[in-house]
Amino acid sequence: MRLRKVKHAKELLSEDYPFVVSDPVSPSGKWKTLFPINNPIYLEIGCGKGKFITETAKRFPNLNFIAIERFASIFVRVVEKMLDDPLPNLLLINADAEHIDEMFGFGEIAGLYLNFSDPWPKRRQAKRRLSNPRFLDKYAELLVDDAVVKLKTDNFGFFRYSLMTFNDHQKFWIKQANLDLAKSDINNVTTEFEERFTKMGNPIFYLEIVKKRSYI
Repeated sequence: MRLRKVKHAKELLSEDYPFVVSDPVSPSGKWKTLFPINNPIYLEIGCGKGKFITETAKRFPNLNFIAIERFASIFVRVVEKMLDDPLPNLLLINADAEHIDEMFGFGEIAGLYLNFSDPWPKRRQAKRRLSNPRFLDKYAELLVDDAVVKLKTDNFGFFRYSLMTFNDHQKFWIKQANLDLAKSDINNVTTEFEERFTKMGNPIFYLEIVKKRSYI
């Protein structure tokens, strides 16, 4: 979807909103000061139109959330949701997760969501996958010990790749893997993509990964 197809998109994104962090590098290590209450912070990379993160923030008002979306044409949709129904425990970032290690300090994030990330299916694109080992190195730094990473995808190739990379990484262990999330008893907040694929009868693959504790 192109930005010009979204009515008033350019006008909306040109405004300053208290829930949009325009410079996500400056708060590194101090994100807790941007929320009204100092609660654990959970991060979603690639929030899309924001259904998952807004519903999750409503469901858990005692937690704080940050959502990153790099495409402005999609980001505007979650901005609209926040304008219609502001949530004090949710902040938004319009940026590329490539620089996530510059945005957050060591152990600043309590949990991570990777919902329907771009699978980048070609072998030469592997370095761009959000479950590539170089991204896992970054997650290991910003996540607290015992933090949970929850990954959902409709792409089995990406699921298999992610299962292998997380399993091979020394800082993570696989707690749970599921080949059809809709048929499980896992407590789940759906995304827009997820609802569409489920209606089509496509299985949703799920991983739950834990960051290992650090010992001195």
